[in-house]
Amino acid sequence: MSAPSRRPEIRRRRVRKEKVTKLRKRIAATSSEAERSRLIAKLALLARKSPGQPLVKAVS
Repeated sequence: MSAPSRRPEIRRRRVRKEKVTKLRKRIAATSSEAERSRLIAKLALLARKSPGQPLVKAVS
């Protein structure tokens, strides 16, 4: 693969990683349960779009 074809893929991964980090920080900082569940739903949506490791820990 040449560099021009890898560039969008690398950018997508970087932006997604930044978004996930930002959401996790907001989840840790929030105190209300409604806000927490809304943010976890956003994180779950990101996880469904992308394969790999789960972003949201399964609740047992």
